Parts: sequence; structure tokens; C-alpha cells
Amino acid sequence: MKELSYSLRAVLMIVGLCFSNYVLAEISYFSVAENGAIMYDAPSLKAGKQYVVSLYYPVEIIVDVENWAKVRDSSGVLAWIEKKALSDKRYVVVTAPIASVHQAPDTNSVLLFQAEQNVVMEWMDADNPGWIKVRHLDGQMGYVKSIQVWGS
Repeated sequence: MKELSYSLRAVLMIVGLCFSNYVLAEISYFSVAENGAIMYDAPSLKAGKQYVVSLYYPVEIIVDVENWAKVRDSSGVLAWIEKKALSDKRYVVVTAPIASVHQAPDTNSVLLFQAEQNVVMEWMDADNPGWIKVRHLDGQMGYVKSIQVWGS
């Protein structure tokens, strides 16, 4: 009986790992494509308005229903937005008090600039584990640690 419980635990752990990898692979990040997009508490223009977001605001789609998407933002808040207000162009938002953007994906490389919390930058790629290549809205490009931003 003891062997069965160890085997069952092992199988459940493997299934759990496989499922968690599947879920992680399915994360869908988008950005807001228009300035002043309204976030609702239900998928309807008649629903309660929760807040307004600005252009490039990154969101993660949780539910996709016809013309609406239920999204999560960097603070974990869930809201509904019209899909026509979304773009598949990806952006990240700085979640650390200050994010350092380097010339290369290495903390010893040249520090190009620092971005304050809530600054939005365009996501370029994530080819280097632990780093995201980003472009600031002013055009500067570099690498930021992935733990300093949300939306990647």
C-alpha cells in the first residue's frame, strides 16, 4: 500500500508539472490599442465601468468571448474590455520601483537608462533567460531583468 501511495504521488506530480507547463504556454499578453479604453465589470457596454486605461497598457487575456476579453493587469485586477480596443503588439510595465535597462543581457554591461515603476516599454523578445529586450517609447532599446517588469 505504501508503494502505491508513492507511485500515485509521483504520477500526480508529473501530471501537475505537465499541466502547469501547458498553462504557462497558453498565457496571452496583449496591449491596449487606443487611449482612454474603458474597463468594465461584465462583457457589455451597459455594465459598470471600473476604470480607464491608456494606450499600450499591457494585459493578459483570461477569457475570450465574442467581442469581449476578460483581462488581468499587472496588479492582478480582472476586468472586461472590448476586443477591438486590443492589439497583439506586446508591451511590458515596470513593476519594480526602478528597472535598470542594460546594453546586453548582463548586469555588468553598460547601463543605458532606468525606468520608474509603471513605465510602459515595448516587448521586443525574450531570447535570453531572465531578460527581456525592450524599447522605451523614446526609442532607446536594451535589456531589463524579467523580474522587474510584467507582461512577458
